[in-house]
Amino acid sequence: MLMVTTEEIAAQEVVESLGLVRGSTVQSKHIGRDIMAGLKTIVGGELRGYTELLEDARETALRRLEDNARAVGADAVVNLRFTTSTIATNASEILAYGTAVKLA
Repeated sequence: MLMVTTEEIAAQEVVESLGLVRGSTVQSKHIGRDIMAGLKTIVGGELRGYTELLEDARETALRRLEDNARAVGADAVVNLRFTTSTIATNASEILAYGTAVKLA
């Protein structure tokens, strides 16, 4: 499925808007990642465990958004966005959302 962050898709005509579609996941930190991240903050650098966690969470949210778009009969999703919010001390939600559309 075609998913873009723009309002329009180059060389494509949007013929119908099917409304909002979304996909989300809530991920928690693993105690091992917290310990390693704590140690890493002393010397600096990338927190790879968290980077991998967020990459996986974004992919999960994106797959769920695509499933939602297919369920409403969409050909594409425009205005795709991601947002993150803290749900609890050690848990965050990653939300992917956009507008499902039919193409000519």
